[in-house]
Amino acid sequence: MIVWAWVAFLAFVCGILAIDLGVLNRKAHVVKMREALLFTLFTIVLAGAFSAFIYFAYNGHWLGLGSHRDSVDHVVNDGRLAAVKFFTGYVIELSLSMDNVFVIALIFQHLAVPAKYQHRVLFWGILGALLMRGSMIGAGAGLVAHYHWILYVFGAFLLFTAIRMLTTGMDEAAPDEAAIVRILRRFFPIAEEYDSHHFLTRKNARTYLTPLAIALVLVETTDLLFAVDSIPAIFAITADPFLVFTSNVFAILCLRSLYFGLASLIERFRYLKVSLAIILAIVGAKMLLATRVADWIGPNLNFWLLGLIAAILGGGALASALIPQRTKS
Repeated sequence: MIVWAWVAFLAFVCGILAIDLGVLNRKAHVVKMREALLFTLFTIVLAGAFSAFIYFAYNGHWLGLGSHRDSVDHVVNDGRLAAVKFFTGYVIELSLSMDNVFVIALIFQHLAVPAKYQHRVLFWGILGALLMRGSMIGAGAGLVAHYHWILYVFGAFLLFTAIRMLTTGMDEAAPDEAAIVRILRRFFPIAEEYDSHHFLTRKNARTYLTPLAIALVLVETTDLLFAVDSIPAIFAITADPFLVFTSNVFAILCLRSLYFGLASLIERFRYLKVSLAIILAIVGAKMLLATRVADWIGPNLNFWLLGLIAAILGGGALASALIPQRTKS
């Protein structure tokens, strides 16, 4: 029965993407701030509505949802607990992928991707992200279900990532563009100029990859690198594959639309990286000390964790706005 829940959700997402590309963005154009923010608001409202669906579906065991123990806390998720876990996972994925927006902006800037074609790259990037993250989530959920000690490995990895995030520059988080292009050149000829919105072009009876295709490969590689950090973090909340995957998808949809409104502003949030490192450290510590933390805080652990994450993000944004930036002498 639970298979139908997956089928229905994937059909729902495909419907949103079809409306996005086939109706709203059928013609290539520069995505304005207002359009980006409206679609971002739309995805946030959808996530809120879906959390309400999660509440009733898990309470009523619709399509088999909420019928199995969660491998993280060993309880059967009722509607309230499942909704809190979904929304907490959504906020964690959204916050930890903020750096992804900046790296994508660097890729587009370096490859001189025309603004009116950037949406096309991000749209097809979503499809690749769904496949990659779905595979990673399926593998991760299986590992947690059979080897609970893997959560301690994830926790240690997140603490390491938090330290690395504070000691490395943003450029180091970007994929090695030259290495990826060299690999692609071994298998495909690459054109030097763009051919409208096409990823492939024909010249002298040969098929070439356009720079737009290179941008797509780099964006997908970037998403994979950031998913290595963010997906283990969600497993600190739940190992229910449906909750992990759906929260990831809604976060990806929100980030892709938010990109056009946030890319030019992300540099102003100077303390965002510090906030994200703190969140990773807290989630990693929660994994390593799961039993003690649960006994100390009680059954509302995930609710308090959600509030703490929101407060840390808000604090980072507020500090960026209030603390004057030091000028280089």
